[in-house]
Amino acid sequence: MDGPGPLGDFLQARRAQLRPEDVGLPDIGPRRRVPGLRREELAQLAGVSVSYYTRLEQGLSRGASAEVLDAIARALRLAPHERDHLERLAGASRRAPRARRPRPETVSAETRDLMRALDGVPALVLGRRTDVLAWNELGHALLAGHLDPAAPDDPANRPNTSRMLFLDPHSRELYRDWPRKARAVVGNLRLAVGRHPDDPLLAALIGELTMKSPEFVALWGDHRVTPCDAASYELHHPVVGAVTVTQQTLAIARSPGQSLVVVTTPAGSPSEEALVLLRQARPAPLHRTNGTLVR
Repeated sequence: MDGPGPLGDFLQARRAQLRPEDVGLPDIGPRRRVPGLRREELAQLAGVSVSYYTRLEQGLSRGASAEVLDAIARALRLAPHERDHLERLAGASRRAPRARRPRPETVSAETRDLMRALDGVPALVLGRRTDVLAWNELGHALLAGHLDPAAPDDPANRPNTSRMLFLDPHSRELYRDWPRKARAVVGNLRLAVGRHPDDPLLAALIGELTMKSPEFVALWGDHRVTPCDAASYELHHPVVGAVTVTQQTLAIARSPGQSLVVVTTPAGSPSEEALVLLRQARPAPLHRTNGTLVR
């Protein structure tokens, strides 16, 4: 094994984020060479031997029991979703990796029906790697109007919301508080890697962002995990200007790994009026007449 692996990386990062005073330990002794708790301090808090915890961090031990993981989670003061992430990483470390290229993700007919029913609000379907599998016209116009609206239909060239946020100037300018949105996206990607540790396409996405975005590298390094469930953002849209929206992410029951993102605005607000204007400003949809696409 090269390096400690995802489990060890996560444990090291979270240990580095805790100070002795955070967990009721006196900060005495020689000057600390690294930030955060020492391994022996974390092992003491968790009630495990220093040698065992060290092997776990170094990726040399793969058999951590549920009781040990729970003790370590308590010592690290992990939130419930972070505990789930820790357990997934530990479970993945016990399994042999499978070198298998996943099939392209598809959108079911039921989900497409739902998207059509949501015509009045921006909506999009994301895959497990944050690829855009589908979007309705208003979702496209609000979040990615500069891209080809048919792009999600081509599995090889689908827009990816994580890639767009870090590498596409339009997406960077769209979010007024770009750093907050970026942290949320990275935290969600951490959860995705925990759920799908053997996905080569997901690994390739992380590698691309690591090579091309120093901001991504800095955020990825702290190992924070955050579910993107609901959040409000101030947008600066190139067509309708300032818009305040709430993005809610909902699981799609019959399509594990896929999620429906719905964008709403407060009733009667200027932001709601802005979406009405955006809808009116959309070009008429293309249709085919005598073999030719026309509006």
